[in-house]
Amino acid sequence: MTPGWIHVITGCMFSGKTDELLRLLRRADIAGRRIVLVRPTVDDRTPPSTVESRSGVAFAARPVTGSSAIPAIVSGERAGVVAIDEAQFFDADLPAMCEVLADEGRSVLVSGLDRDFLGRPFGPMPTLLALADQVTKLTAICTVCGDDATRTQRLVGGRPAAADDPLIVVGGMHDDRYEARCRAHHVVGAPRGQEPLPLGIPG
Repeated sequence: MTPGWIHVITGCMFSGKTDELLRLLRRADIAGRRIVLVRPTVDDRTPPSTVESRSGVAFAARPVTGSSAIPAIVSGERAGVVAIDEAQFFDADLPAMCEVLADEGRSVLVSGLDRDFLGRPFGPMPTLLALADQVTKLTAICTVCGDDATRTQRLVGGRPAAADDPLIVVGGMHDDRYEARCRAHHVVGAPRGQEPLPLGIPG
């Protein structure tokens, strides 16, 4: 049996995670491998049957409501390569499911944000990163200073989102609700009614 593998592609928003995922899928397709790409239904920025990067590259996908739906799709398609986009939106069972798929000899490619807008580890991503056989961590460009960006900045009305704002707000492909920021310029607003504070500085 071919050895399985888990490769996690991560970083902040605008770092090119989906582009890298689709690049690897194009290579697998050229090699003649059977591929399944799944995406969470909560991410409605593009048509549900497609994963599209900000550069315009697209690949056919299957929308799912949770990780439990993935094994049946993979088995039905007899896929040797399983790709999962926006993994941070999935449930806590995703890492264990990826382990099972890899143990079956499949190549598992996972793309997702490593941190939420507060700078905290996001959803199942920390466990996936620990289980991965390979990790590709990408950076973006800070919109404030131009240095490497590793954080995702959420803006509400042009101001940093508050610490008690909803965790998941799916951004559009070309809106201004999110920016890439470096550590020095990533700001989380204090709870509503207080002035914004840099992450990690108590009020």
